[in-house]
Amino acid sequence: MIEELEEFFRKFYEEDLLEAVREDRSFVLIDFKVLDKYAGHELTEELLENPKDFFDAAEDAIDEIDLGTDKEVNLNVRVENIPDDERTRIKDLRSNHLGKFLKIEGTVNRASEVKPELEVVIFECPDCGETMEIPQLKKRMSYPSRCDCGRKRGFNQVDRELSDARWIHVEDLFEKVSGEKPGEVAVYLKDGLTTPKMQRRTDPGTRLELTGIVREMPKRIQGKKTRQLDIFIEANWLNPKEVTFEEMEVTEEEEEKIKELANDDKIYEKLIKSLAPSMYGLEKEKESIVLQLFGGVPHRLPDSTRIRGDIHILFVGDPSAGKTQLLKLAADMLPRGKYASGKGTTAAGLTATVVRDEELMGGWVLEAGALVLANKGVLCIDEFDKMSKEDQVNLHEAMSTQTVSISKATIQATLPAQTSIIGGANPKFSRFDPYRPIAEQIDIPDTLLSRFDLKFALRDVPDRERDENIVNHIIGSRIGDESDAEPVIEIDFLKKYISYARRNCRPEMTKKAASTLKNFYVDLRNKYVDVDSDTVPITLRQYEALQRLAEASAKVRLADVVQKQDAQRAIKLMKHSIKQLGMDPETHEIDIDRAEGGTPASERSKMSKVMDVLDQLEEDLGNNIPEEDLLSALEEEGLSKPDKLIKEMKNKGMIFEPRPGHVQKV
Repeated sequence: MIEELEEFFRKFYEEDLLEAVREDRSFVLIDFKVLDKYAGHELTEELLENPKDFFDAAEDAIDEIDLGTDKEVNLNVRVENIPDDERTRIKDLRSNHLGKFLKIEGTVNRASEVKPELEVVIFECPDCGETMEIPQLKKRMSYPSRCDCGRKRGFNQVDRELSDARWIHVEDLFEKVSGEKPGEVAVYLKDGLTTPKMQRRTDPGTRLELTGIVREMPKRIQGKKTRQLDIFIEANWLNPKEVTFEEMEVTEEEEEKIKELANDDKIYEKLIKSLAPSMYGLEKEKESIVLQLFGGVPHRLPDSTRIRGDIHILFVGDPSAGKTQLLKLAADMLPRGKYASGKGTTAAGLTATVVRDEELMGGWVLEAGALVLANKGVLCIDEFDKMSKEDQVNLHEAMSTQTVSISKATIQATLPAQTSIIGGANPKFSRFDPYRPIAEQIDIPDTLLSRFDLKFALRDVPDRERDENIVNHIIGSRIGDESDAEPVIEIDFLKKYISYARRNCRPEMTKKAASTLKNFYVDLRNKYVDVDSDTVPITLRQYEALQRLAEASAKVRLADVVQKQDAQRAIKLMKHSIKQLGMDPETHEIDIDRAEGGTPASERSKMSKVMDVLDQLEEDLGNNIPEEDLLSALEEEGLSKPDKLIKEMKNKGMIFEPRPGHVQKV
């Protein structure tokens, strides 16, 4: 086998071996398919069944080749392109896999730091001066048992060989798991797999395809070995299955195609038609997701204040409106995009948690949640309103400052969470009611609602013409011409387009664009000043959202500056959003408090009227006012549904019942 491998290396990899020596690299990478084609199934079968013998023979074969250097060469052999039929699910690893070479695919959910590790320790006998090399194969340090001169202990350590090592935990991919807990396995990385570049590729959240040898490790309970064994994989090679948008490679030909597409007058229409083409309509909602995928420009102010560039969107809608489908498709459009469902989400699973791992990691270890795993990507949270209050509170920091702070056990850390969030929520009363403020329809705190840049109500209202168009679209995409469901821009190319724009484009605001946004904001904000109304139609949060949307619009065109057309596109989406959720059906005024969970101006006006009536009744009847008298007085004032208003004011703590049937101001 050594002779056969020597001939193989000379024929196919001699140049790679020389390059590895020149670059002082610790390994040479060979292709499984090339080995199989050259040597037949015997050598590849030996690799898969007896990897230790194969790699020992491969290293001996490399030693027989003259690499033009006098110093000792220690090159490890790493193998890529293992066939998919050799891939094993983590959940399916068994005792018969021990000692075998195989391929697994999964997501890293936690990782240790890269630390030096003893490979070989050289001891010297103080009596006779003899040196002994002791390989360090166990968790605890190994010492010589005795010297040839008879000495049994007290040897001096004179030298050592170190290597870098790291432990990671990899779990089965979400798509491969249905109705079960994903399998998890520890993976041991060493030397060339711990370089800074490789370390970034094995950080939590990365999806990996890796090859390695399955090893056993004694399992300990309270420090004592048990009958059970733990399985881990000694990694040979790894390859990220998804890279961040910074690492996504774009060829010169693709770059030219991207620039050509960016100059197309119909680029926005093409992008909208490429997102969920099987779903009819929802152009404004799709356009907002497209701008979210491109993202705005984060700003760092001179006083160190950071203004986020990521855009957050919330969809509230009727059943069958298509929220879940939109969310799942959006999660697939960016590297590290994640999808989660509110009921199956916990605070630890969403942000971060701390777990104890003495055996491999050496103490408390930080385990990243979905927000951190989706850093620089998008996190789609369906059933957003079904999350527990505690979990929703954990989102405040992430959605505003884009960090996740954790202080548990011995770990105090602030993790990056530069993540765009798309939320999907269902109204309490099954269908969205435009006559009720959003706060009455979904269980989301107003402080969290205000952090969404755009909010849309997806309503399923019977409309003969629209219903016919939807059904015809479904028939055309499933039975007739399937081109109706095909995206205009191929998805893989669209990912590269988005990545290229996010990486290379940081448009600056022009005076015209800034003036357009400013005029819209100031005019809308002061629209009702001359009227007897305390309505606030828009706040600074929406103004910042307008800037982010305009910057994202400019990124679509790969422009260096934000132009007036970008500002107008942002204004158009913002108007569509606040009209859906912020329009008061009684006054027909735009009231931002309706959309952000606050008390609408019309409600505040009614409550103020109740307090005035209470003041008048107190002069005649004293503090304890019969509720019947209050209701009669309010009906005379022309207030509709006064009983509901009184109940709401009780809930808000503005009035209370000193005794049954009576009310009093707080």
